[in-house]
Amino acid sequence: MGKNTITVLHSSLPVWLLQTQTWKHSQVAALQRLGVDAHVVCVRTENLDQFGVANIHCLADEPMWRQVWDKGLRKLGLRRHLVFLVNIGREVGANIVHSHFGNVGWENLGAVRKLSAKHVVTFYGIDVIQMPRQFPVWRKRYHQLFEEADLFLCEGAHMARCINDLGCPEHKTKVLHLGVDVEQFEFKPRQRLAGEPLKVLIAAAFREKKGIPYALEAIGLLRKETPIQLTIIGDAGRDEASQQEKHKIQVALERTGLKPVTRLLGYQSHARMLQEAYQHHVFVHPSVTAQDGDTEGGAPVGITEMLATGMPVVSTTHCDIPEVMGAELSHLLAPERDVPALLDCLQKLVGASEDWATLGYKGRQRIMAEFNQSTMGAHLLEAYKNLI
Repeated sequence: MGKNTITVLHSSLPVWLLQTQTWKHSQVAALQRLGVDAHVVCVRTENLDQFGVANIHCLADEPMWRQVWDKGLRKLGLRRHLVFLVNIGREVGANIVHSHFGNVGWENLGAVRKLSAKHVVTFYGIDVIQMPRQFPVWRKRYHQLFEEADLFLCEGAHMARCINDLGCPEHKTKVLHLGVDVEQFEFKPRQRLAGEPLKVLIAAAFREKKGIPYALEAIGLLRKETPIQLTIIGDAGRDEASQQEKHKIQVALERTGLKPVTRLLGYQSHARMLQEAYQHHVFVHPSVTAQDGDTEGGAPVGITEMLATGMPVVSTTHCDIPEVMGAELSHLLAPERDVPALLDCLQKLVGASEDWATLGYKGRQRIMAEFNQSTMGAHLLEAYKNLI
């Protein structure tokens, strides 16, 4: 490894890669296109047909005794980090470890020390508000993390303030938007034909912070004056909270009378979601702060992607969503849990369908300027260079 060479180890624990974490793939893929020697370390892999990149190092591919040894040390509390992470770091000559999520960053502190590497940590949402609120021990752990790690990234100004409030020094905090590959998304401003129902898309995991029941209430009210076709992509996990949210969604579909005009597609591949998106007029994603403190932290990447396609988006003033939408689209944002305001946003869209092309153009231009994966990859590379 040359003196100025950057070799970065992306710690994606435990999985590379969940359907709901496409932003990790965007970052690593952008860096590799820029010629960075970027590696991924994980415990197991999923969805490689969608999120394959070069240099994936998976513990599950190691001999069973190594897996048992490494996992056993962590389970017994004898070591927080993976020995496998250290071994791969030494093998490839990593001089930067990039931990994805704050809790993973804390777990990796010992590994980073052994590698004598710089440490970059990206916070994403659940690690910012919910974890410290539910488990106060994380406040103490984060203080150690903030002291030892070198740089903390987050996707917007709101999340940066939250991290600073937890004790992270401002000089170690940097806002770096989560970029999308704009060229991957065909620009297709939506158009509603005469007599055509308004085709509404919701795509999100069934979690309280996604605010889906509020969307259904507003869409149900809109249906009294406008014919609706609704598609929901997403589902619940096995945890109780997610299952409870699924029940709320099912009840809301019944109560609002939307069930007969709704397609529930469950989880779908990213490609299928985009295919559906181009068949719909508007994307609705009214995020809220959950009762347990869970938030988007920044903003859902789904909003960024839909704007890139030229699709109008109705959302909320939650976290960094206003930063993604920008001032010109702020009239399509409602306060959290405000069904009448969501309805008003939808009614504005229906009443101004002739302006959808303009809205689509404004959204596309904003994503190209501020959330382009190539540009964000270059900014991330520059941040690495500044550390080295």
